[in-house]
Amino acid sequence: MSAVKVCKADDISVASAVKVTIDGVPIALVKDSAGDIFAIGDVCSHGEISLSEGFVEDDTLECWAHGSKFTLSTGVPQNFPAFEPVPVYSVTITDGDVYVDPTPTTADDNAKG
Repeated sequence: MSAVKVCKADDISVASAVKVTIDGVPIALVKDSAGDIFAIGDVCSHGEISLSEGFVEDDTLECWAHGSKFTLSTGVPQNFPAFEPVPVYSVTITDGDVYVDPTPTTADDNAKG
């Protein structure tokens, strides 16, 4: 599937996350402290918790309920209780608009380069 326009880059504050839904799939858009925007699966792999309601710290998004932190670029959890990665999605910024390709990748896909 091709990338879908989801918002303006300025709609996302630094060190915060917003939830978008593409074709019924919840995705957390995250702007890290450097101002880079990432898209990862919005549902924590440990439980049915929305990650976009969590906390952004450096290059991670932390689940507010159980504390698992997911790396924004790979979706890999850095600590328990989560042990399964969440999908990541390709983000493109064009003329200030954020586009997300809703085709998910996983940590295994990212490791293949």
